Amino acid sequence: IDKPVGITSHDVVSKVRRALNERRVGHAGTLDPLASGVMIVGVGQATRLLGRITLDRKRYLSRIMFGAETTTDDAEGEVTPMSDDLLSPMFAKQLLADFVGELDQVPPAFSAISVDGVRSYKRARAGEDVELPARTIEVYSADLVSIDEVDGHAVWTASFDVSKGTYIRALARDIGRAAGNAAHIVDLRRTASGPVGIGSCLHVEDLDKELARSSALDPASVLGYPTRELSDAELADVLNGKAIACTARDAAGGIALVHGGQLRAIGRVEDGRVRME
Repeated sequence: IDKPVGITSHDVVSKVRRALNERRVGHAGTLDPLASGVMIVGVGQATRLLGRITLDRKRYLSRIMFGAETTTDDAEGEVTPMSDDLLSPMFAKQLLADFVGELDQVPPAFSAISVDGVRSYKRARAGEDVELPARTIEVYSADLVSIDEVDGHAVWTASFDVSKGTYIRALARDIGRAAGNAAHIVDLRRTASGPVGIGSCLHVEDLDKELARSSALDPASVLGYPTRELSDAELADVLNGKAIACTARDAAGGIALVHGGQLRAIGRVEDGRVRME
């Protein structure tokens, strides 16, 4: 789903449930209400696969405004005025390049990370001082798209390719500080989540059963597992949970078992057999 700005990830799940008249709906990879873009949704039995999707990398297009930090590191927070304009493309490209690689990042206080069983953002909204420990993330690329001047502030549009668990809001905050200034996110769009790009996404307002069925992602492809085509006899065994013979072509580890163009099971190769997971 191409999640619009202004609704939560849970709102998207509720909308999909109503549109498809299906109770079993879940999602992989939460998006903040003020962010838009790629959100992977599982329907029916596919909800059982969501925990297996490897979303190690995500791509974003963001607009970063300089001259102010906010309490939430995005446009929703209280503005703390700071000055200066950063309108030099050369300076911007060099500064962004300095953020490529492994970094220790302190997540925003307004995040979904649990602190003693309570979400950090709930503690922050209650007025508590929240200090989250830094964690290692990786920025694979950070590229300048454009620079604009808005109401006397420099605004960088930049694309990021980052590891799972990276907060672009915190990245913008740290970029601002590295520039001897301050910065926050004013617009954030996720353009890819793992192997799924924005071009594969549907608008939730247009969703119906026929569109969902015709546009559904191939689960074996999204999971990234090697596939094994089943014969009719093997399918009968698989549907009864029986192990089947492992050929020389079968890869070690997880394997997607497919029949008639449909994913029928996930198995693992063990002792010369594919056993059902």
